[in-house]
Amino acid sequence: MRQRWRWLLSVGAVTAVGASLLAQGSVAVAGTTGVARPAAVARAGAAEQARAHRARGDAASARADAPAWKRVRKTLVPGMTGADVKKVQKRLKALKYYPGSIDGEFGPSMLEAVWAFKEVQGLRTRVNPDNIGTSMERRLAHPRAPRPVSSHHQNNRIDISLSHEYLVLYRHGKVKLISHVSTGGGYLYNCGGGSECQATTPNGNYRTDVYMSGWVTVPLGAMYNPVFFISTVYAIHGDTYVPRFPDSHGCVRVPMFIADFFHTLVATPGTEVFVYGKAQWMK
Repeated sequence: MRQRWRWLLSVGAVTAVGASLLAQGSVAVAGTTGVARPAAVARAGAAEQARAHRARGDAASARADAPAWKRVRKTLVPGMTGADVKKVQKRLKALKYYPGSIDGEFGPSMLEAVWAFKEVQGLRTRVNPDNIGTSMERRLAHPRAPRPVSSHHQNNRIDISLSHEYLVLYRHGKVKLISHVSTGGGYLYNCGGGSECQATTPNGNYRTDVYMSGWVTVPLGAMYNPVFFISTVYAIHGDTYVPRFPDSHGCVRVPMFIADFFHTLVATPGTEVFVYGKAQWMK
């Protein structure tokens, strides 16, 4: 089994070990484009109304693209197979949560799509987070569109919610993909030179920088098909372990099957990346 590397750098890590990594020629830290500034009070109400209007339009579009939902009327759990599972797969695929095969198998890729759907819909996941029951079925019938994480609504962008652990990829103003993610876990780790760093994913506005194919090794570990958005430090990348909770050193982990094709949907360099929200471990 491939050893899973936990290597993702936090802001503290960049500060603590940046000099040594630069000396090795492995990491070049670039400045970010900064964070969004609050709008003037006089424009706040209008901006909020515009966001609400766009959200309603996105939700209507999502429902229009998906067939009308008829309830399964039984709880589905991982490991199940059959027509009911296939029905949910088709619905999640139409809503851009599930890019996998419509095979009627409630396997890992479908489970991660279920997590993403629940995260966007604000459904409780503390009890039976893997199951598809009545509350999820109600949302499958009347899904909410993902709420933009910032006031910037570029047609081609990536939104990453630290509050709910999901990623939304927009192409030409429409949702192309929604994925569950695992971001900075908030724990302290040894980042070199006897220093401890906190595993955080920084809030802010960024742009994709470079894509590297396959497993890429850096002094602190390895990553799969990374799309970097802060130089070659922070990336959206595949990992063999993407739990429901924040667990990385600071990068944005996506499931391996998502990482297989994610880079093909993203213009690199140049796609805007918006990372916002309060990390779950801070709640």
